[in-house]
Amino acid sequence: MPPTLAPGGGGTPPRSGGNLRRNAVWAFAGALLASAGWATAVLVVPDLVSTDASARSTGSYHVTDDLCATGRPNDLLKIYSSSDTSSPTHHSDRHPALDSMTCSMSLKRIGDTASTSEYASVYLRADLHRAVNPAPEFAAAKEAYRARDYQISDIPGLGEEAYFLYKDDPGASDKTWHSVSAEVDVRDGGMTYYISWNGSYTEGKSKVPTKEELRTALQADTWETVRSMSK
Repeated sequence: MPPTLAPGGGGTPPRSGGNLRRNAVWAFAGALLASAGWATAVLVVPDLVSTDASARSTGSYHVTDDLCATGRPNDLLKIYSSSDTSSPTHHSDRHPALDSMTCSMSLKRIGDTASTSEYASVYLRADLHRAVNPAPEFAAAKEAYRARDYQISDIPGLGEEAYFLYKDDPGASDKTWHSVSAEVDVRDGGMTYYISWNGSYTEGKSKVPTKEELRTALQADTWETVRSMSK
């Protein structure tokens, strides 16, 4: 039903339309102020919009089709040679959320005779996390290693955070047999990388590189691989 006009035909409709217009104007102004306030908050207090789950930049890091070539552990291969019976294997996966690259090598100690040959393995993995921040999981993995009695030492200046892991673990039944693990883990923004060496020895019969030899080799190889992936 149309609104009733005042007597004489010169009246005006009720003022509800004006109130609606004013409310709309105030709502629009409020939205602008809210947007401006949010933009200011983003600039001044970035933690309001950047949480632990927010993705981090992968910078200039890129996928390589052959991590065994890009991440060739040259310093480790001064101690070991690639096994004659097992060729290195590598694999790369591309996905909008996560790019992954792996490399696996079987190793033989240089200078060992056939009767005293010592074998080991090295495994490399690089991930570009494009949808999440890997920092919390990276920190959690470090604490898990600590709980399993790994020796851990930080490596300053390599990525945002990096550390060296080492463990010499005697066998459960034969205490003269030891399984040894050494590893370097690094995170830089949304990129994570690690190189892991595993070997074994029997007391009085065989030996493996010392902790410092492994640390030096793995750390040097990590520096070169990280640099190569960012070219």
